[in-house]
Amino acid sequence: MSSLQALCSGLPLRPLPENRGRQAGVPHAPVRTPGLSLAEKQLALRNALRYFPADVQELLAPEFAQELQLYGHIYMYRFCPDIEMRAYPVEQYPCQTKAAAAIMHMIMNNLDPAVAQFPQELVTYGGNGQVFSNWAQFWLTMFYLSKMTEEQTLVMYSGHPLGLFPSSRSAPRLVITNGMVIPNYSSRMEYEKLFALGVTMYGQMTAGSYCYIGPQGIVHGTVLTVLNAARRYLGIEDLAGKVFVTSGLGGMSGAQAKAAVIVGCIGVIAEVDKAALEKRHKQGWLMEVTDSLDRCIQRLRVLQLGLQQAPGWAGLPAALGLCVLSYLVDLAPLGEGRCPAPSGFSRPLPGAPVLLLCPSREARKRKEVLSLGYHGNVVALWERLVHELDTTGECLVDLGSDQTSCHNPFNGGYYPVQLSFTEAQSLMASNPAVFKDLVQESLRRQVSAINRLAKEKFFFWDYGNAFLLEAQRAGADVEKKGAGRTEFRYPSYVQHIMGDIFSQGFGPFRWVCTSGDPQDLAVTDELATSVLEEAIANGVKASVKLQYMDNIHWIREAARHRLVVGSQARILYSDQKGRVAIAVAINQAIACRRIKAPVVLSRDHHDVSGTDSPFRETSNIYDGSAFCADMAVQNFVGDACRGATWVALHNGGGVGWGEVINGGFGLVLDGTPEAEQRARLMLSWDVSNGVARRCWSGNQKAYEIICQTMQENSSLVVTLPHEVEDERVLQQALQL
Repeated sequence: MSSLQALCSGLPLRPLPENRGRQAGVPHAPVRTPGLSLAEKQLALRNALRYFPADVQELLAPEFAQELQLYGHIYMYRFCPDIEMRAYPVEQYPCQTKAAAAIMHMIMNNLDPAVAQFPQELVTYGGNGQVFSNWAQFWLTMFYLSKMTEEQTLVMYSGHPLGLFPSSRSAPRLVITNGMVIPNYSSRMEYEKLFALGVTMYGQMTAGSYCYIGPQGIVHGTVLTVLNAARRYLGIEDLAGKVFVTSGLGGMSGAQAKAAVIVGCIGVIAEVDKAALEKRHKQGWLMEVTDSLDRCIQRLRVLQLGLQQAPGWAGLPAALGLCVLSYLVDLAPLGEGRCPAPSGFSRPLPGAPVLLLCPSREARKRKEVLSLGYHGNVVALWERLVHELDTTGECLVDLGSDQTSCHNPFNGGYYPVQLSFTEAQSLMASNPAVFKDLVQESLRRQVSAINRLAKEKFFFWDYGNAFLLEAQRAGADVEKKGAGRTEFRYPSYVQHIMGDIFSQGFGPFRWVCTSGDPQDLAVTDELATSVLEEAIANGVKASVKLQYMDNIHWIREAARHRLVVGSQARILYSDQKGRVAIAVAINQAIACRRIKAPVVLSRDHHDVSGTDSPFRETSNIYDGSAFCADMAVQNFVGDACRGATWVALHNGGGVGWGEVINGGFGLVLDGTPEAEQRARLMLSWDVSNGVARRCWSGNQKAYEIICQTMQENSSLVVTLPHEVEDERVLQQALQL
């Protein structure tokens, strides 16, 4: 077993570590099919061997070649460290700077098996969100961080540590770029080859920027999305008894089960990978699991299992709102209390057939809170819901979405309904073209089922995972007549639900307590709650107050719902004022030792300013600039100039390779006045940049927020747009 000291000592070469290969019992990434020529395979092997001196290349070359042949990439499994991979307390890392130790803490959290989707392949989430491209890069990065001083910056090229370069104390300690491919060559096909060659990497968002905090990172956003969807589509605040159907329990999507419980609805989440489903169940994020569609439907309809239809009830008046279920079941194995008899009935003898008359959708009428994991394909679940609607006239679902990794649909991000999980993995590797055809057929079937349900009082939205984009490419019926390029039959959650929040400067702010002590996290929760309560007491706009109240409820519920997986972290959708005030409060608490160790501030790249993505984050920008990436690039540079400890800029993330430019940051609070000043400057820019851009695009809420911010800070001067008040001016000018 390695130690942290050994982990920071450079590549282990003499002796070489034992080649243990791929570890059994942990999930592994799907086999990649880059389609390399012989010359390209030689180049991939040459590129991998350049990390090692000549005297070990002859030994390593055959095993690296075998990895390339078997898995489509050289991960260097031999060098996967024999250590418990987790976020250790920051003082345990052998470093010369607090910043370097904090970065190590974050890197190891991203690779923690409790957090990472495919830990041995260095994938944190999203099916292909890499932390590094291979294990040699991990070892070298940890070595450089252990040696780094306050006057050096570590430069990372798509997972590769280029080296330590002289800089200044005010410069970032770490600068990361991932997937910066020349635009004309930024296609999926080219990516697969470039990744196999080891020269670029898909960092997703917070995987490659070392800022992932487990599925909690999206729980708050999912909670807000479902709450606001209910407000917008159903006209309600209380989701008790409402049913939310979706898919995905892997990395980010694993948050959906917990979010359903927090908002108080019935969540049914499909997942094809049994390991992912069991992982969430063991973590307590899923209340129940089943591989039976019958069980899913019964669970939605009634709290009791199987019942036998008795003769003479066929003519029961529908007006009574009663249903007769016709299943024979032995109730004894359920255990005492698991299947209580309804009011007016006695508990039957084991095995006795029962006629139970119960209100349709009794689970809903009892307003039960439930997260039910269905081990199976979501397409089968949607089609079964259609069958129930067509045969009973009853729509069993109110809200729906999808969180399969459709940004990567043909390499494990989406599994076709026609195949089992293992069959799909095999075909994916052996015949990619046929697999692609089946995926696209499955997408068409899924959309067809959703379209049928949407004719009822059911509402569906795209969760920014490229589901509707890939469905469109597959020929599914998702067209919205008269719409622009970024609009479909169903809205993106940014367009209809979260876009207004971004325009007001609210987004997924987060922090990590590097002590690893839950008590430190509890202190930060108290501080954040106090900051928000004080802001409300001082007076805020009604729309802002609503968000603050949601946030206070979120923090108070967070500990009870056991949201921490991995590092001691918290996420909170906050605006510019809230972020700065919380950062200052935390920094002061570190200074007076109320918090025992530095705290890392960060955010999801999916934020107000961090991402240019025409089918997600910027899908509600209608001035034609949704396909431009100036905002994300400027944000990356601006954060670096204003005091970020590290910055990252990525191609891809969320919607997929070539579809997105996004960036993130890490900022270490250590209790010093300098840290407070950096936080004030950097966090203000990090929000105002995006609000100003959204204002210029014509968003009225962003206009109001940026004007208010300019009034509060005379150093901020933003160009404001003038509306065309008379549309006839345009028509006359164009002689229409």
